[in-house]
Amino acid sequence: MKPSRRDFLLAGTGAAVALSYSLQASATLAQDTPPSAAPLELGLASYTLREFNRADCIAMAKRLRFKKMCFKDMHLAMNSTDEQCRQAAEECNKAGIDLYGCGVCYMNSDAEVLNTFRYAKAAGMRVIVGVPKYELLPLVEEKVKETGIVVAIHNHGPGDRVYPTHTIILEKVENLDKRIGVCLDVGHTVRLGIDPAQAIIECGERLLDVHLKDETEATEKGQTLVCGHGIIDFPAIIRALQKINYQGIVGFEYEAEGKDPLAGLAESVGFVRGVIRAIQ
Repeated sequence: MKPSRRDFLLAGTGAAVALSYSLQASATLAQDTPPSAAPLELGLASYTLREFNRADCIAMAKRLRFKKMCFKDMHLAMNSTDEQCRQAAEECNKAGIDLYGCGVCYMNSDAEVLNTFRYAKAAGMRVIVGVPKYELLPLVEEKVKETGIVVAIHNHGPGDRVYPTHTIILEKVENLDKRIGVCLDVGHTVRLGIDPAQAIIECGERLLDVHLKDETEATEKGQTLVCGHGIIDFPAIIRALQKINYQGIVGFEYEAEGKDPLAGLAESVGFVRGVIRAIQ
């Protein structure tokens, strides 16, 4: 698939709008950024491209200049052999993409915990974005210590009875290894009426991964849309990530237009890149 003129025009428009938007915000926020703040690394949660096969997913990620990818199981099945996991990682590497993680991975039994760590280790992944049952957290911690693989627990907002908010995750992992923490989904966070920037500050060093998107409204009815078109304050999010000296990946999870996401994703990426450049 060749990139269309529209894809690049949208990405450029997003960056230009972001520049204007974030320059206004930067005047009041500049003093809050620590001089040592690490450059933010953008990545892609492959669930964005859930309607496409792995080869097309990798090709589209490359077109948008992503260097980091987190695979959902439709792009690498959880029952894949170790060799199949290594092959998938090599396909990404050949495209210049680091397959840094997987998820969201649901862990409802000991067997699922063990298999998820096997799968991630075989592919050379460093992060599992997961949803382990509470009673499985001791086993998760054991595997984290054994493998060094980080587990970022994903909040799913309204309707999630296990980990709806970052605060519940923080409570559950408080006494566990610090390599078990939060994958903050900013969209699900704002749909509960919680400020994502404040949530980032509250997570601090326990923030291990981020899923980025915009929402139509700060209620349960909120829907994903192009970044910069909704209600989320992206300059505030970027500032908060810099303030805690966030070292992980900021992954786009664009859930709209599943069968034709590229234009909206391209505009979202251009917008956020523009915000980052204006602020940094």
